[in-house]
Amino acid sequence: MLDDAAIVLPPVRQIGLVVKDLQKTADFYYSTFGIGPFSIVPEVRFDGVIFRGQPADCSIKVGFADSGPIQLELIQPLRGESIYTEFLRSGNEGLHHLGFEVDNFEGMLAKFKRRGIEPIFWHNMGFMAFAYLDTGRIGGVIAELLWHKRD
Repeated sequence: MLDDAAIVLPPVRQIGLVVKDLQKTADFYYSTFGIGPFSIVPEVRFDGVIFRGQPADCSIKVGFADSGPIQLELIQPLRGESIYTEFLRSGNEGLHHLGFEVDNFEGMLAKFKRRGIEPIFWHNMGFMAFAYLDTGRIGGVIAELLWHKRD
């Protein structure tokens, strides 16, 4: 039964994995599970991203492949401190977050804040925005809000 204050999200759009070697992982998922081929972006820079309340600069290598309606995202940190380097440093590799594509990014962030769930790592670039929410300690995995500007 849903709590009266439940935040109803759309279906999961993305499963995000943080990995040490993106190419090796992409090759494994393609050869073993038939997911792929991955579209790989060699470097994405996040200048001025907010990480645990402070501005930070970092970059990642990222790969995307669809498996039905779900996008599998592989993330390999390259430079700077981020939620991804923190994850690897804690001894984890693999499942990091579930991504939900939302229509009202700011409104959804406000709903989570009212429930005491703050963003850990977020950035709004105007044409797209993302926010990783501090849900891992409660639900075992981080929730990510994704928003893309539609014309």
